Amino acid sequence: MHTIRRGMSRRDVIKLGLFGSAALMLPAERIARTQVALTNRIPTSELPKQFTLPFTTPPVLAPVRQTAYHDYYAITQRPANVEILPGKQTTIWGYNGIAPGPTIVNQQGRRAVVQQINKLPSVHPTQRYNVWTSTHLHGSASKPQYDGYASDITPVGCWKDYVYPNVQEARTLWYHDHGVHITAQNAYMGLSAMYILHDEHELGLPIPHGRYDVPLIIRDALFEQNGQLIYADNDEDGLYGDVILVNGVPWPSMRVERRKYRFRVLNASLSRSYQLKLSTGEPLIVIGTDGGLTTHPEPVARLKTSMAERYEVVIDFSKYTIGQRVVLQNVSPPNNIDYSTTTNVMAFDVVAEASDSSNNEVPYDLNPNMNVMGLTAASASKTRRFDFVRKNGGWTINGTTWADVVNSNYQKVLANPELNAVEIWELRNPSGGWFHPIHLHLVDFKVLDRRTIGLLGLLGPPQAPFNYERGPKDTVYLGENEMVRVVMRFEKQQGRYMMHCHNLVHEDHDMMAQFLVGKDSSDCDPRTADPALVLPERPLSDRYDD
Repeated sequence: MHTIRRGMSRRDVIKLGLFGSAALMLPAERIARTQVALTNRIPTSELPKQFTLPFTTPPVLAPVRQTAYHDYYAITQRPANVEILPGKQTTIWGYNGIAPGPTIVNQQGRRAVVQQINKLPSVHPTQRYNVWTSTHLHGSASKPQYDGYASDITPVGCWKDYVYPNVQEARTLWYHDHGVHITAQNAYMGLSAMYILHDEHELGLPIPHGRYDVPLIIRDALFEQNGQLIYADNDEDGLYGDVILVNGVPWPSMRVERRKYRFRVLNASLSRSYQLKLSTGEPLIVIGTDGGLTTHPEPVARLKTSMAERYEVVIDFSKYTIGQRVVLQNVSPPNNIDYSTTTNVMAFDVVAEASDSSNNEVPYDLNPNMNVMGLTAASASKTRRFDFVRKNGGWTINGTTWADVVNSNYQKVLANPELNAVEIWELRNPSGGWFHPIHLHLVDFKVLDRRTIGLLGLLGPPQAPFNYERGPKDTVYLGENEMVRVVMRFEKQQGRYMMHCHNLVHEDHDMMAQFLVGKDSSDCDPRTADPALVLPERPLSDRYDD
């Protein structure tokens, strides 16, 4: 077992064979394995009938211990054989051996320390890459060394404590793997889960809470006839499955009462976007986006969501009669690979009158905090441009890839905003062949407008943001031949943070860059300030209680 020591250089890690070995398996061998697996793909006729399996929710993770201001958690990343398709066993990699992993629920103002222990196989069973992980709490203003920096790897047999400040407003976050060059495969194996942050304001609203506040973690997958997952990335373009899973269950049916429910919708797919609608034509009432509650509710007929976006929606089942079924459908956006089975997501079966009528409202005023949504174009001191382009078979940002960051000894940055500066970033996708969900770490931003990119790069007139994205965001759907302008304040932390496409196949090949907020320093270096250590793990200590 190789030992990872504090302060080891990249050269040292390379000598140990712990970096870059995702490429050890020859491309031809990977392609051959994938082709064999696709030949053995389970036929549609043998997939479970839709809406026959019961809806479930991931368990809530209990703290190992608590102090006056901290909650301590321990999670082991490990393989497990589980039944996803009835009668078949699937090997997954899960946080505590389940996929999705356990939900962490925390309160604003209480820091969380989450120990992540990597007990995965040293080599992937079919893709044959060497395994490491890096855990990103998506949506958290964490210090750089706890942000899940892609090259801050935790090899098999090692562990790392992640410290989360939880200083932001109530929101739906999620934690998932971010290991450099193997993020897509690791996440596809099951390394993703939800993290919910509450605050006093949100808990005081009469919106649905408790058992009427429900996570919907949506993803797609491909399966072999023996039940094993197939990883097929379509020439590094994306992975598109024919089975839709909600909280790990294929096309489940949820029994609901005649009242309002709040659903925290997370698109956890690698590459598939969704456009969600109800079969009855009734609206989805959007009350929250990535960074928390919207200013006002936004009823929408359709909700388009790209990978990693989160939306909190309310569905009012009091409009339906007992015995009625409501189907959550998917009207697929462009540039997905679709199947006859991907038009439906799940069903809601109305089975009873409301047993609890409290917290059954959607008030017009939801979020008075204008820290993000009060920003305007005039607030910004600088405008920057970022082009997301496929070039020479690779995925680039302003002509660069993560390899350029690695080759610069992790110093190359595409922007260096000052701490507390407000800037506008123009995100551009000049291609008509694919969309990109763009994620900016650390910050919440406001979508200002969208414009089409025409011939010779000419821009069309500004269009208003989609009505469902009128809330604080950290990931935005960048459509085909489109420019999206976002405005944000770079606050809460200093240091180097990633920006990337959240089509995780694009990210791995190599559409990821970094920016530096304020000044860099060794005590917040994302790779060396608090690196992974070798097992056995140290008991969760009070060294963070300051």
